Amino acid sequence: MTDTTERPKAPPSGGSGLDSYFKLTERGTNTGTEIRAGVTTFLVMAYIIFVNPSILSAAGLDPGAVAAATALVAGLLTILMGVVANYPIAMAAGLGINAAVAFGLVLGDGLTPEGAMGVIVLEGLIVAALVVVGLREAIMNAVPLSLKRSIGVGIGLFILFIGFVNGGLIGIPEGGAVPVQFIFPNSAGAWVTLIGLLITVVLYARKVPGALIISILATTVVALLMGVASIPDSFAVTPSFATLGAFDMGNVFTQLGFVAAALTIFSFMLTDFFDTMGTATAIVEQADLVDEDGNIPEIGKLLFIDSIGAAAGGAAGVSSNTSYIESAAGVGEGGRTGLTSVVVGVLFLFAIFLSPLATVVPFEATAPVLILVGFLMAGLIKGIDFDDFEEGFPALLAIVLMPLTFSITVGIGAGFVMYTLIKVVKGKYAEVHALMWVVAISFLIYFGQAVLGAAISA
Repeated sequence: MTDTTERPKAPPSGGSGLDSYFKLTERGTNTGTEIRAGVTTFLVMAYIIFVNPSILSAAGLDPGAVAAATALVAGLLTILMGVVANYPIAMAAGLGINAAVAFGLVLGDGLTPEGAMGVIVLEGLIVAALVVVGLREAIMNAVPLSLKRSIGVGIGLFILFIGFVNGGLIGIPEGGAVPVQFIFPNSAGAWVTLIGLLITVVLYARKVPGALIISILATTVVALLMGVASIPDSFAVTPSFATLGAFDMGNVFTQLGFVAAALTIFSFMLTDFFDTMGTATAIVEQADLVDEDGNIPEIGKLLFIDSIGAAAGGAAGVSSNTSYIESAAGVGEGGRTGLTSVVVGVLFLFAIFLSPLATVVPFEATAPVLILVGFLMAGLIKGIDFDDFEEGFPALLAIVLMPLTFSITVGIGAGFVMYTLIKVVKGKYAEVHALMWVVAISFLIYFGQAVLGAAISA
């Protein structure tokens, strides 16, 4: 939401090199304000250092190494965003995409962790190329707003569902009549999750700075006391970077098949597309840095840094890195320039030395944060017009099928196909963009592969 509160101009910062480079005085801020804003942004998003390993460890990755690489890549990319784009936007591993990597690509589609990261590298490179040739915005405009919003909502419900599963509160019954069921808290782990959820909700509702990272640490202490977590006998104090370079683009098409691989890459690309544009627009508007037409000045630099963040995250074995909406916290503290991002990035680099603690943090300590973040992402649903069947039904399919099938690709595909189908049935061919036709037909081929394979095997 755009912050329309009128703020007094900050005093000049003395015409220093920092002032000149980051345009501090021009944007009504100073060095002290930017440092405070950077610390604030870091505190509200530092939870990713522990949540990302928790999710990717389900795919067999070492949590300590993922934590170290998560902090390293977030630090370097956020500094780059500040120095090159000069916006108070921080970057880190994107929630939702990391879950799709672990539970969709690896556990669902059978890719190796290296192959899954190869998908992320490929989509990041493609998006970067589209930015360079100026096609990224054109492609985004081809997709209806309702479907764009449904992607964010679906991913939110996806990670919320994972939070309940990881926390031991939802599971698959043995021989039951339902596919999933609520598990009454009959274990120490489930009780830790509930206690952690209580801590998270109270801290967030009270608007405590750093509420999510505090809740993870506090819940971890509870888990240690209740015997759900323990300090490893061979606890490492030196960060491990074993995931760096752990990606493989060569076997992606071989393992998935050309059509499935292409559409999987396309689905991840769409997720990065809309997440970045929505986040960047919201943050820059809140900072009152848009031009008179409401556009983001020099947006190409911002989009390019964000695009290479996807490829860099995949190459480091920590999933796609993207712009964080939590950057709004720093903007609320007065951050107006890339100096805010530089401060955030430096703090992430220092946080590398905390990464060995990730091996101590159990699923139950991060599950409450996933549930809360899922709720926040699901808020986009209010922008979808469910009174309009043509817009609402395809969006609903995308939203519901992402968590229920554990696949972003399936959700997006169902939404695209249904949107195109309804427009055709109503004779509104002209309202379907050419790209939507191509993608919808491609997804039909993707879904039809399973039917054709079953028919051949029979």
